[in-house]
Amino acid sequence: MREAYLDNSATTPVCRQAADKVMEMMLENYGNPSSLHTKGIEAQRELDRARSVLAGALKCRADELTFTSGATEANNLALLGGAYARRRRGNRVVISAVAHSSVMAAAAQLEKEGFEVVRIGTDAYGRIDPAEFAAAITPKTILTSMELVNNETGAIQPVSCMARAVKKVNAPALIHVDAVQAFGKIVVSPQKLGAHLLSVSAHKIRGPKGVGALYVQHGTHLLPRLYGGEQERKLRPGTEALPLIAGFGAAVQALLALSEGTAHATALRTLLLEKLGTMAGITINSPDDGLPYILNFSVPGIRSETMLHHLAQHGVYVSSGSACARGHKSHVLEAMKLDNDRIDSAIRVSFGHQNTEEDVLQLANALQTGLDTLTRRRER
Repeated sequence: MREAYLDNSATTPVCRQAADKVMEMMLENYGNPSSLHTKGIEAQRELDRARSVLAGALKCRADELTFTSGATEANNLALLGGAYARRRRGNRVVISAVAHSSVMAAAAQLEKEGFEVVRIGTDAYGRIDPAEFAAAITPKTILTSMELVNNETGAIQPVSCMARAVKKVNAPALIHVDAVQAFGKIVVSPQKLGAHLLSVSAHKIRGPKGVGALYVQHGTHLLPRLYGGEQERKLRPGTEALPLIAGFGAAVQALLALSEGTAHATALRTLLLEKLGTMAGITINSPDDGLPYILNFSVPGIRSETMLHHLAQHGVYVSSGSACARGHKSHVLEAMKLDNDRIDSAIRVSFGHQNTEEDVLQLANALQTGLDTLTRRRER
């Protein structure tokens, strides 16, 4: 059976360049970058090369990047490390109510420890109001966090409003941007966004799983979450996962030009919207001006899990929301104040560079079959 993988926001298939690089590092350039002999020096060069490649893509200094095990660790290091470093200057933390679960969980932990956490809601399409976010910033705010692109709806958030709001009240806040779903798809520049901290991940851009990075602006102080080594400027001690890091660098180098990727995703999204428009009852949850790589819609009357199983039987792979939620009700769609039927029947389609019009048509045909058969079964 032909497969149509349309769950690229959960993870992407690894590109050949990244896979080859990982294999090379495991079998040939296997030294420890901290070792002083030739194999160690060769490994250190690869580590430096990957860091420089990523820095070039983000238009930042190479020494401002700390490699982590992924975006979850990067987000935790940003929120916990940032809040702890500034707790003497205030205790208010302002985040998006539709942030990734790793940000939400880190903020909840801070709340348990006595920090005041304010969660800013959204409109019906998952978009944050800059004025509402700015109004929550006070002189006691020590940390703000917002995702550049929402992982469930594709809504592009006004992250630059954080820097303006912090400056307006002269708050001592660190500004964190979760750029995981944006990197490789739109321009991501920590400097232009006014970010002190910014998270990215390899496996969202056709790199290996298990590696990400946190941008930490030069001069910004964080308290580490791990101890016991000199690696990564002591922010993330321990022997570097060099095969994965080198694979990350290779995936960055293999990225399509942003304009080419956007045009490709837009064409696929337009085709899917056209097909969905012919199906009774389908409701679109993503904003018109969202990232074209992500489209969230609901099939009222058919639970997401039921439709996902049906689609999988037809070789089509999508999701009901964030992969980290593992079937739990979406906090993003709840924050958008959608009714329970729309939340329980939501489907997220996310495109990758490898997807084709044939994938979209296969999805549309399987959806229509599901609407015809599953609805009849429910009505019996």
